[in-house]
Amino acid sequence: MKTELIRNFCIIAHIDHGKSTLADRFLEITGTISKEKMQSQVLDDMDLERERGITIKSHPIRMMYKSDNGQTYQFNLIDTPGHVDFSYEVSRSLAACEGAILVVDASQGIEAQTLTNIYLALENELSIIPVINKVDLPSARPDEIKQQISDLLGVDPETIIACSAKTGEGVAPILERVINEIPPPVHTENAPLKALIFDSKFDSFRGAVAYIRIFDGKLKKGDQIRFMSTGCEYEADEIGCFKMGRLSLDQLNPGEVGYMIANIRTISDVKIGDTMTTRLKGTSEPVEGYREVKPMVFSGIYPVDKADYEDLRSALEKLQLNDPSITYEPETSSALGFGFRAGFLGLLHMEIVQERLFREFNVNIITTVPNVKYLLKLKSGEEIFIESPAKMPYQQEVEHISEPIAKLQVITPSEFVGAIMKLCEEKRGKLGNMEYLDPTRVCLHYRIPLSEIIIDFFDRLKSCTRGYASMDYEFDGYERNNLVKLDILINGSAVDAFSSIVHKDNAYSFGLSITKKLKELIPRQQYEVAIQAALGTKVIARTTVKAYRKDVTSKCYGGDISRKRKLLEKQKEGKKRMKQVGNIEIPQEAFLAVLSRE
Repeated sequence: MKTELIRNFCIIAHIDHGKSTLADRFLEITGTISKEKMQSQVLDDMDLERERGITIKSHPIRMMYKSDNGQTYQFNLIDTPGHVDFSYEVSRSLAACEGAILVVDASQGIEAQTLTNIYLALENELSIIPVINKVDLPSARPDEIKQQISDLLGVDPETIIACSAKTGEGVAPILERVINEIPPPVHTENAPLKALIFDSKFDSFRGAVAYIRIFDGKLKKGDQIRFMSTGCEYEADEIGCFKMGRLSLDQLNPGEVGYMIANIRTISDVKIGDTMTTRLKGTSEPVEGYREVKPMVFSGIYPVDKADYEDLRSALEKLQLNDPSITYEPETSSALGFGFRAGFLGLLHMEIVQERLFREFNVNIITTVPNVKYLLKLKSGEEIFIESPAKMPYQQEVEHISEPIAKLQVITPSEFVGAIMKLCEEKRGKLGNMEYLDPTRVCLHYRIPLSEIIIDFFDRLKSCTRGYASMDYEFDGYERNNLVKLDILINGSAVDAFSSIVHKDNAYSFGLSITKKLKELIPRQQYEVAIQAALGTKVIARTTVKAYRKDVTSKCYGGDISRKRKLLEKQKEGKKRMKQVGNIEIPQEAFLAVLSRE
């Protein structure tokens, strides 16, 4: 197909504004899928996505559309996630497109992630087509939302399309706007092959499947190809495009989106964001403007059964190919044995990875308390980063600790401003500025420690605003603060998996909440179990799991009191011996106790 007849675009929006439903209507209108096979969220192929009603992975698909002018166009659509944790997926999709359809809910209006996605699209110099969705809802405010979008993008409110992706009303005109407003791909005639790998997937039978966008040149079946960042060379066994499944082709032309299989068994050879070219006479310039992944949250991942360690390593390798935003490295814990220290984009991302490891690879895991990466300045003058509190040197060796700070943006109805300010102050946030988007909606800008918002901030924000507030955040450097390492001791032994770095002012309340939670979760033993929170050698909070007691004096009827004392002393000695050799099984719920603390 001629390059002038190709349109590459993605759909961007805040979570739950109707991206996947709009993609469903596009598939119906273009005849890509028959009505008999149609189901909601048809592009979301993971059970997890359907259960939660969210998009986790980007999904490319090719549609052939016959325009009102009689010409047939090739549309390459990439459906993107909307949750703040998956903005990396969005950045990958934008790098492979020339345009974006911006979807805004007619009842919710512009929200935090909407703004972030708009800025990402503008950075990539994409053409943006604004669309208002869900106009069929009784609470829809299309005229008001049109004005919001107009003020933000500087477009005429009359040109903004109003539609209902659920009923199909007003969806067809969007495709005509795609033809007229999104430019065709630009390429250089007779240039060597230059293709961006914007995603990848692991196939158990075929190896790595690279998702590619051709910028220059042509890719043919049997071509000798080379990955520029790794230098690895392969032969293209199969190339093709995405319909409702993979459709094999003989050739991919400039501007087209497709896939390539080359019997790649070494998973690390395929890097997302890498440029692919031919082995001989290939391009010397890689594709620019690709954003690197930055993990924000770190947690230890350990197999429940220690014999599953190699299975867990293999599962993480395969999952990383499918989701390159996961980073991991081996680590050991005195409590949990051999495992990995993994980096995630956020708590939802961490939860999704845990679920996928179990569902797709049948690996049962324990995850430790999540934390962020800290910058330590030692008294020797050396600066080091630590991702795990267990790796922190002794307090007397540390001059000061700096923690990562996030720029937080919260959009909320004005009636909830007081509750949000109280929450942010509790989380050590500092108010930057506050702006009214319209008479009823406010945008609050805060600088807040990243460690304070990764745990329960989002849940509490939704609770105190009845679900109306939305948030987005980005990393904003490191800041020195009065931080200390808090250890949790069980029977006098520190459990490194429970260690955390906290602000000194919050150490007592944090330690008390953890010890109370662990008291509920650790099962009773035949002896007393002491649970303590300590700063260095100073214990600041303690709870005790009471022992089971057998009434050893029940058979003593009358007689001298010394008989009872003798039996009780004997029992006491036995419990003391038990405590010395006893091994306490800590349930998995205990490792996530910090997440559900009030």
